Amino acid sequence: MGPQSAKSYPGQGPVHAEPRPGAEGEVQPAERAKQEIDYGRRGKGYIFGAFRPATGEALTHPYPSRSTANWADFLGRVEAWIPAEFERVYAIADNLNAHRALDVLPFALAFPRWEFVFQPKYAAYLNLIEPWWKVLKSLALKGRRFETWEEVCRAVEEATAYWNKHRHPFIWGRRRRHRPRRRPGIAAVPGVR
Repeated sequence: MGPQSAKSYPGQGPVHAEPRPGAEGEVQPAERAKQEIDYGRRGKGYIFGAFRPATGEALTHPYPSRSTANWADFLGRVEAWIPAEFERVYAIADNLNAHRALDVLPFALAFPRWEFVFQPKYAAYLNLIEPWWKVLKSLALKGRRFETWEEVCRAVEEATAYWNKHRHPFIWGRRRRHRPRRRPGIAAVPGVR
């Protein structure tokens, strides 16, 4: 997920939508929602993530850049995170140069249970971590203001821990619905029963 920077993210705040009486008896006009301009120049970085769709469990770690060395370090963290009883690990990755670099080859040789699967270009929807990134951004970043990159990292860490406590499996092609589906049938025509 990245790049992310320490800046304000749009959120909800209370505003007085109706005119109201002021302290000295005058009428205060209705307010409008506004947010100060924030260019986010207080630090930035990247969040690397691994996701197990079958259980919904996730791992994230922040890095200052998307370099090959950081990618190899993250793969080492993922190797330690995945239980040893799994014989095969399929790592679905996009076509970023760092993911295909020769520095990753020693990792693949050292851990033969890993198989790298590169998704086709312009097909991010095939990777189940993409909808999970949307959930993580909503949990960690939405409606918050960050002054430093460390605050962003802490928020992502807390959101990942919260997710892991309340996780659920992800199934490709299905959305988790919280309301019952409408019964199939003919579209309702006004005035006809």
